[in-house]
Amino acid sequence: MAERKVAVTGTSMITPLGLDTEQTWEAVIAGRSGVGPITKFDASELPTQIAAEVRDFEPTKYFSKKYLRQMDLFIQYAVAASYMALENAGLHEDRPPAERTGVYVGSGLGGITTIESTHLAMREKGWRHGISPYFVPALIINLAGGQISIFQGFKGPLMSHVSACSTAAHSIGEAYLAIRYGRADVMLAGGTESTITALSVGGFAAARALSKRNDEPTKASRPFTKSRDGFVMGEGCGLLVLEDMDRAKARGATIIAELVGYAANSDAHHVTAPSPNGEGAQACIRLALEDAGVSGDAVGYINAHGTSTAADQIESSAIRQVFGAHADKLQVSSTKSMHAHLLGAAGSVEGALCCLALQRGVLPPTINLDDPDPSCDLDYIPHEARRVEVEYALSNSFGFGGTNACLLFKRAP
Repeated sequence: MAERKVAVTGTSMITPLGLDTEQTWEAVIAGRSGVGPITKFDASELPTQIAAEVRDFEPTKYFSKKYLRQMDLFIQYAVAASYMALENAGLHEDRPPAERTGVYVGSGLGGITTIESTHLAMREKGWRHGISPYFVPALIINLAGGQISIFQGFKGPLMSHVSACSTAAHSIGEAYLAIRYGRADVMLAGGTESTITALSVGGFAAARALSKRNDEPTKASRPFTKSRDGFVMGEGCGLLVLEDMDRAKARGATIIAELVGYAANSDAHHVTAPSPNGEGAQACIRLALEDAGVSGDAVGYINAHGTSTAADQIESSAIRQVFGAHADKLQVSSTKSMHAHLLGAAGSVEGALCCLALQRGVLPPTINLDDPDPSCDLDYIPHEARRVEVEYALSNSFGFGGTNACLLFKRAP
């Protein structure tokens, strides 16, 4: 079978900026922050007391209350997002063939909320009364995709990739390959996360990875600045509907963008830090361009990994090394400055934003870029979105353990 082109025909986002794609997009383009004081638990004893929480999510809009015990919040986000993504793609009623439709949805940490609450309940009530029979299905990562496949009746490839902050990008990239090489015709792909708990926030704080700008939460996520002091934890879900291009055209689907390149590799350097010279990131970007058969000079926008940590300088340097003189013409932003770091869901939310930027001719900004770091010397679209049409957009995702993923999207005709 000849290699097939892959269209993006649907998106969905549940983020700290909004409960669907349009709300999130509007907030991003307006340059609003979703960061605030933590309300999900008492964080007063922690050095970091801020996060980007999803607010006012109502899962019973998508499934009945009886299912809530079976799903940690990260799974609830995923199932809800699947309905929105299919509707956005025009597939909610016009169902694709079940055996040719797959689900690749992963998570970085999975059901840590369920683990924490169940551990406390077991200590208080004992094993018999403290542990639900749904405990394991509610927390394991593969049930994010598993529950989507059950609710939607999809019987194609089903996997949950787990690769820290690269999870969602790997999920999308591998789903792209499944369609490209004929293993499926339609794929729901992305990542989901809900880790704003005492244990996970405390863990990242202990690793000195989080911002301590508690008095200015909306200013805390500030990639590429001299004053950045760590990332801000967020939560949510992003899904893309990927579809065989010929199939999408035949049914008259709106093609949001085309996914044309994907690469994955490893730094093989350190459990948390990227290789100092950005060697792995450089190689991954080059491989994605090579996969697409596209020159670096064709890329107009990059949604950077840009976490508001020391690694920002390494990513900036890697981009400059790959693109050479063209780096000065690139427009780069980190939307984490607004929705914060969604961990295992980051790559799919950022990938969806890339697709919308290509479709709508608007590039998201980097907010809080008040004191640029001289070692981060690219055009980061400071403060305000730009109305600019570009042909190709790159989305970078780099995770703990040195795991890297890059996705290259093309503007639809």
